[in-house]
Amino acid sequence: MKLHDAVPKKGSKKRPRRVGRGIAAGQGVSCGAGMRGQKARSGAGPNPGFEGGQMPLYRRVPKLKHFTVVNPRRYTTVNINKLNSLAANTEVTLASLLEAGIITSDKEPLKVLGDGELNVPLQVKAAAFTASARNKIEAAGGSCEIV
Repeated sequence: MKLHDAVPKKGSKKRPRRVGRGIAAGQGVSCGAGMRGQKARSGAGPNPGFEGGQMPLYRRVPKLKHFTVVNPRRYTTVNINKLNSLAANTEVTLASLLEAGIITSDKEPLKVLGDGELNVPLQVKAAAFTASARNKIEAAGGSCEIV
């Protein structure tokens, strides 16, 4: 088989529509584009994403890179170096930290971060812990509990 032998099957190809060749051809004068309007004009027409002046979809959706989280989890954070001022074997909660003056707000749940060193054993009850904070609290002889 040669390249010139590869032809479409008989009846599979329709002849192209001949527009603008008079009224008898069925697509005369306006060539099937109607009387007036943006799509009846000569030229390429609006770009593929154009929505008639409405803010197009590609500009409404968030862009690439990092999408902003719609409902982010917010925490009241405290580093473990701030917990050194507490007495040994005390129970650390959101309320007790507020009472001690270590944090100033209790609107969000408590998250313990692992910056610094901890020298006293504490029983910490929080909504979340970082891995380093959990390791340092347990290494100091304390315990972590998720509430």
